[in-house]
Amino acid sequence: MKTVSYTTTNVLNPLVLLRNMAKRENNNLNMKEALSAFIQKNKLQGGMDKVDARAAWVRLMGNGVNNYTTAIELKNDILYVSLSSSVLREELSLGISKIISMMNEELGKNLVRKIILR
Repeated sequence: MKTVSYTTTNVLNPLVLLRNMAKRENNNLNMKEALSAFIQKNKLQGGMDKVDARAAWVRLMGNGVNNYTTAIELKNDILYVSLSSSVLREELSLGISKIISMMNEELGKNLVRKIILR
């Protein structure tokens, strides 16, 4: 049986917890600033971008396209969209550059560089 020894640098140590609590900033932040700081500190921006890209696709394309959309995934500036209709896939491929510009405008930054319809 293994024995685990806790040192003063261990997270479970009450002294470390008190020290970390003392480091908290006493600045009053509004909700937007607090969430932005939390996202930046925990390196969550990539995940937030993925969620935002999915939501932007749903808002921009509407019910007609969303009924045939089976999956939406953002990887490295490329938005992968799976569609269940080959006819719709062909129609959307004709206006792919317009969709990219609309997506980036909706997102407020150049997040989507390419869209792959599959």
